[in-house]
Formats: sequence, C-alpha cells, structure tokens
Amino acid sequence: MSPPASGRLADAYDLVIFDLDGVIYLSDKAVAGAVGAVKRLHDEGRAIAYATNNASRRAAEVADLLTGLGVPATAGEVLTSAAAAAQRLADRLEPGARVLVVGADALRQEVAERGLTPVSSADDQPVAVVQGYGREVGWVILAEAALAVRAGALWIATNTDRTLPSPRGPLPGNGSLVAVLRTALDREPDEVIGKPEPVLFEEAVKRDAAARPIVVGDRLDTDIEGAVRAGLDSLLVLTGVSQPRDLVAAPAHQRPTYVATDLAGLFEDVETLAIGAEGTGWRVTDGKLDGHGDPVAALRTICAAAWDGTDVSALTGATDEAGAVLRTLGL
Repeated sequence: MSPPASGRLADAYDLVIFDLDGVIYLSDKAVAGAVGAVKRLHDEGRAIAYATNNASRRAAEVADLLTGLGVPATAGEVLTSAAAAAQRLADRLEPGARVLVVGADALRQEVAERGLTPVSSADDQPVAVVQGYGREVGWVILAEAALAVRAGALWIATNTDRTLPSPRGPLPGNGSLVAVLRTALDREPDEVIGKPEPVLFEEAVKRDAAARPIVVGDRLDTDIEGAVRAGLDSLLVLTGVSQPRDLVAAPAHQRPTYVATDLAGLFEDVETLAIGAEGTGWRVTDGKLDGHGDPVAALRTICAAAWDGTDVSALTGATDEAGAVLRTLGL
C-alpha cells in the first residue's frame, strides 16, 4: 500500500492489528501509554485486532489479561498462533489423530477442541508434533518430540521467535526451543504458522472485511516482515525487541512504513511518521547528522539515508545536539 499523504495515522486505516508482547504489554505489565492509546481507538469506534505469536494463552485469556490492564478487548478480537496451528492440524489430519503437544496447556486445549487427541509421548505414535512456547517446556518433552519427528510425524511450530520481551530484557522464546529440535534433528519444521507468516494478519483482515489495515509491532523479523509479506502498511514502535540500530540495518523485507516511539504515534501526522518524510528537522550529509528536534525523527532520516545506499556506519554528529541524539539512539 502507498502511505496516505496527511492526517492522523489512525484515521488513514480501517483496522489496526496490534502485536501484544512489547507493544501492549511486557509480560503482564502494560507498556507506558499503551492502555490510553488503545482505549482511545475503542472510544472512537475503530476496528481493532490483536495478533500474537505467543501460544501460551488462549484468545479468551488474552482478552481477560487486556481487560485487566484497562484495555477494552474481546476474545473475538484476538488471534493466536496456538489457535491457528491447531486449526491447520485439524485441516490436514483425520479426526481423532494423535498430536504430540510441546508447549503450554493453552495449545493442548486448542488441539483437543478441534477433535484431535493430544499426547505427550512418542510411544503413543503421534502423526504430528505441534510446538509452541511454554514456560515449563524442558528436555523430557523435547526428547519425545524429537523421537516422534524422527519416526515420521509432521512437525509444526507455532512461531520461531528467538526471544520474548520482558521488563528484565529479552528472554528465550519459542524459536530458541525450536532450535533445540532443529539441532537434534538437523532439519527445519515442516511448517511455521505465526508471524512472519501472514496467516494471522490475513485472518484478521478477513474477519473485519478490512480494506485498509495497518500492522503495529515491535519486531522487525516477525511483525514487520509479516506485514510486508501480507502487503500491509506497518508501524514499528520502539517499546519492545527491535531497536534503532536494528532498524537502520533492516533488509528491504523487514522495513516498516512508519516508526514511532510508542503507540502515541497512532495519533500523530502521517507525514511526520513515514520513513523518508520531508521536514523532519534533520539531514545526513557527508557522514554527519545535522539538525535539531525529535530523536525518532532523526532516526527516520538516518533510515531513509541508509536504505537509499548511504553508508551511516560511522555517522557522527555535526553539533552537540546531533551527537547527543546519536547516543540516545544507540547509533
């Protein structure tokens, strides 16, 4: 999609698809400003969806968590990789088929509700293994999964996020656990369901019959790449995993349409949020950043230069203010 020329960002789209971890909350605590921003969208009657790779909660549990934080939400607005993976298995397998579940109880329940039989041992001869994040996942169940896959079971991963954001810093995510089996089996999963695959975004768009949706996320390699694959505009917020240095170095398939500090960006002017927008107050010339104003506006200018082929690896500040901005951004 081509970005609109002017107006509030939220006004330019008919559906806002939010990632959760690192965007709305970190673990079980709200990201600063997120509750007010999402509530404001609800109060304005705007369509909202939540698309999460985290397979440890069911849609109703996610909605309850959001409501407990003060965010108006219903289970119908939530799409999880656990539900999508279970549905994919149900579409591919015979009713009652045995599936070895690696992950939280939420994933096991999703599998059972679709008429499949969850098991926890390779001795049960499962025809598929589904792997999602679970805090209690350990060597025993991973060993059973390895045996089942080696015996010919289909292997589906809910996602391959290497880390999960938390108030204490990034923690191992499902991708790290998938890497254990990848190393042991010397092969990739047969299918990955969650972002950056476009499945969750496509389902959200279908549910709301949206003509112009936007994805809001904190990860370049899942949220933003998923949006690019789905042909959707995207807003990267700097409240979670991906940071300015990651953004500057992002390959074409992981570049967002817009960048903002946090969800307050949804109510800012489109023309100030887009990468490469004019009038940012900043410029990159001869290896130096010059200008004044908002550090994130400087980041957009730096990204535009880098993505256009300018070498910004040794960028310095032309003024004390510019130097301070570079330090603030970690560049």
